[in-house]
Amino acid sequence: MRHVDPKVEEAIETLNMKDGPSRRRLLSGTGLVSASAAASALLAACSTSSSTGAAAKSTVGNFPKTPAWQFWFVNHVYTNPFFVPTQYGFQDAAALLGLPKPNWGGSASTSSVPEMVTYLNTAISAKAAGIATTVINSTGFTTPVGNAMNAGIPVITYNADGLYKPGGVPDIGTNRLCYVGQALYNSGVQMGNRIASLIPGGGDVVIFIATPGTGNIQPRYDGAASVLKAPKYTLHEIATGAATSGELPAEKAFLAANKGKVKGAFAVDAGSTSYLAQALAANGMTGLPCGGFDLVPLTLQSIKAGTVNFTIDQSPYLQGFLPVLYLYLYNLSGGLVFPPNTDTGLTFVTKDNVGPYLSTTSRYEGSTAQQKYIPRPSGPIKNPIATSST
Repeated sequence: MRHVDPKVEEAIETLNMKDGPSRRRLLSGTGLVSASAAASALLAACSTSSSTGAAAKSTVGNFPKTPAWQFWFVNHVYTNPFFVPTQYGFQDAAALLGLPKPNWGGSASTSSVPEMVTYLNTAISAKAAGIATTVINSTGFTTPVGNAMNAGIPVITYNADGLYKPGGVPDIGTNRLCYVGQALYNSGVQMGNRIASLIPGGGDVVIFIATPGTGNIQPRYDGAASVLKAPKYTLHEIATGAATSGELPAEKAFLAANKGKVKGAFAVDAGSTSYLAQALAANGMTGLPCGGFDLVPLTLQSIKAGTVNFTIDQSPYLQGFLPVLYLYLYNLSGGLVFPPNTDTGLTFVTKDNVGPYLSTTSRYEGSTAQQKYIPRPSGPIKNPIATSST
């Protein structure tokens, strides 16, 4: 029997995240595929140790020897802690395949499209073997992504894939090969449904958003707005800014000016969500329904304390891991294995299931750089009957 490298076993365990509250339940929308299903064939084949050096000097698993393909990741806030697990994801995938660590850059903290495009153009000039980029609007990336594709460089988007027109119609704006990330508009719809259940009587609801109009978060607001309609609900879309230092003051100011009027406070980005409990407490409004997105430690602690009702996870680790696998397979197969659109999940984290997120540290959540195997809880695997398929 051939020896299976522990890294491969760990990767397989990582992608098998449909079970239990401490794993990711991947909910696929139209045209999207399960991340675990999309990657399982590749992971099953990787049955020997891989090189972690700068060059692919030997074969990996049952695959042939390849060039040391250098992939590039372009990001809109590459210093934001949210993307730490994304970086661990692409590092782990590259190590698994014996490839060099992908390059990482773009806009440090301001969602600057010109800065992102400059970095993307640098990748093109360097003859990147593949590019993964966030696309935070539907016009600014059309030309550079097209230039990369025309130069024979495959491009995948992750985390953000353009915007949406009214009614949830995608306005992608690029000819990328595929998208790896949360179904953002649908995640907003699901948040809107949760808000409606928390505030069934309607009224004024504020939804904080770091940067209105950007493709990584605006679709969430639009999805929520499609559910929380007038005249029953009056929505307030309040910008908190790209810099995390400005988010709490912005939330405090709005809540102070609208105390007694607002029935609930929510957010569509990690930073704005993490400050909800503090902003409400500062205005004597603790107990007001609130919730948002992502697994910032402060948000998880607030959920445990009961001061935040929910947050929604999107598996940022997979948003780094899977693009590397897809670009590798695309290059390996001569373009015959076309990468699929992949929904990395929509999981509600509440007081009922937040425990494992707080008690477990892992690269998958970005809470530690340590590589370790996390045993899956014993007992039945509880998962509802599926309601959609690809």
